[in-house]
Amino acid sequence: MIDEVDRKILAILQEDARTPNAEIARRVGLAPSAIFERMRKLHENGVVESFSAHVNPRAVGLGLLAFVFVRTDESGDTLDTARRLAEVPGVLEVHNVAGEDCYIVKVRAADTEDLGRLLRERIRKVETVRATRTTIVLETIKSTTALPLDGDAGTEGRKRRE
Repeated sequence: MIDEVDRKILAILQEDARTPNAEIARRVGLAPSAIFERMRKLHENGVVESFSAHVNPRAVGLGLLAFVFVRTDESGDTLDTARRLAEVPGVLEVHNVAGEDCYIVKVRAADTEDLGRLLRERIRKVETVRATRTTIVLETIKSTTALPLDGDAGTEGRKRRE
């Protein structure tokens, strides 16, 4: 289980993963060696999965964001389609969902023409895909990977687990 110090460390890392250990130590009131050990354990225990750079999609020519709702002919609990969809370049996320659709797929493309090609030549070519429905994002109001570690969201669930 993570404690309040770990939550502070995680909040700092989510803000800027390149924050030096000495700076994290200063902000949480521990020695840099203690921070190093805590960060090692957080990574080892799978709390911190990885460190990455957030690249501006427009800067690399992928300004179009869309969500593709996918229905399949898959039977049972197999996730073969999900694995195939996850391999498609431009697919950022694949979520198995409850409801009419089987998957929600988050994709990035250069433009609508590129998106159309991605749908026709890659996503709909997966044999088990029966139908797709696509929603193009006009404007993103909020996008974050940071989890609410000390805010209101998730507080009740956290209290029940503790």
